[in-house]
Amino acid sequence: MKSPLFMLTIPGLRLKDLQHMPFTSSHLERGEVGGLQHSFPSVTWPAQTTMLTGTLPQEHGVIANGFFWRDSNRVEMWTAPNSVIQRPQIWDRLKELDPALRSAAWFPMLSKKCDADYVSMPAPIHKPDGSEELWCYTKPQEFYGDLLATLGHFPLQHFWGPIANIKSSTWICQSAKIAAERFLPDFFYVYLPHLDYAAQKSGPDSPAAIKAVSELDQLLSEFIPQIEAVYADRDSKWVILSEYVISSVDHVTYPNRVLREAGLLHVRLDDEGRELIDFENTPAWVLVDHQLGHVFVKDRNSETISAAAAVLRNVPGIDRVLVGDERREFGVDHERSGDLVLISTPNSWQAYYWWLDDQLAPTFAKTVDIHRKPGYDPVELFIDMPTKSIPLDATLIKGSHGIVTPENAAQAVFATVGCRQKLNDRIQDTAICDWVLREFQ
Repeated sequence: MKSPLFMLTIPGLRLKDLQHMPFTSSHLERGEVGGLQHSFPSVTWPAQTTMLTGTLPQEHGVIANGFFWRDSNRVEMWTAPNSVIQRPQIWDRLKELDPALRSAAWFPMLSKKCDADYVSMPAPIHKPDGSEELWCYTKPQEFYGDLLATLGHFPLQHFWGPIANIKSSTWICQSAKIAAERFLPDFFYVYLPHLDYAAQKSGPDSPAAIKAVSELDQLLSEFIPQIEAVYADRDSKWVILSEYVISSVDHVTYPNRVLREAGLLHVRLDDEGRELIDFENTPAWVLVDHQLGHVFVKDRNSETISAAAAVLRNVPGIDRVLVGDERREFGVDHERSGDLVLISTPNSWQAYYWWLDDQLAPTFAKTVDIHRKPGYDPVELFIDMPTKSIPLDATLIKGSHGIVTPENAAQAVFATVGCRQKLNDRIQDTAICDWVLREFQ
């Protein structure tokens, strides 16, 4: 019987954070600590998919944390199913290697309806009035009922947003332990998001971020021994890695406003007289995601592409504007990608705002609404709880990610315990899938 392998992906984990993680550091003394070279874009959905498939977005098709479906002029943020991934994933390839191997996918964000044997991920029920009912997609389907009876609902409100905290990662670990006891999977992927929040809100070296590191270490000090007890008759293997590294930022750009001021972005008014992007008719617009942006041009008009590139290249905070084949250098030359791809400077990130007067901002701009905003909005972390209102001040953000610099690459972690393969200084994220497969050969 093969040893089980647990792969913990932790966004924001850095080598220097280990000094604040006494349990994790002690655990890793049993193995090796190496580096990890991330690919672009280093944001949740593409990063997870690149690791799970061993391919870049140009092949697997996950180009950001959302998509713009050109045929229907529809933006989809954070709700896509596993079928958007266009390459086999670790659990698919493990089955090819040995049909008896069983895999668990615990909270990777595109795992709904994936072919792992056991799955859990948030899947709130969206009601017509805009409210949500807590729920999770699990495989087997009835397993969430068992988790609900034991742990209560997954605390979605603590998974992202202004009250995000250790409770979500704690529930993930507790439910993973129950799944391990029930199913004994051979490969177990666990996503622990806790370091994501404070580092973006206050900066990766802020007291709040360091406190989050200590909280995660305490959680791992409970979780890892529990799992090893479950598999007491089989030596457990561990891979602990940085999903990406968060860097300090002190600048923000507004590429949709740049396009609008150049006459290249058109808006329409909603029923309340607020401005929305006219996705069907606008010449161009930008789906922003942390430190990158996909510029979608209507009908891929060459003159509009050239005009958009010209104005965006002059924007402080934008380091590169990739056009056409230039996207291949960064692995994002895919049909789903923008006609241009914007890459921020290391100290800057991109906000989705398109309005020039805050009085005309859509109502959802001041709410926690990750689905209706056509781009990622970390300012949600700053909601004023008494009024339930978000400030329209993107300069508040102190940490971001998406690009890969020599500085943050030097801090990325790939650590192993109990594995047969030796680490050679640094592993590329596209090599992780094959690395896992070799542990089962």
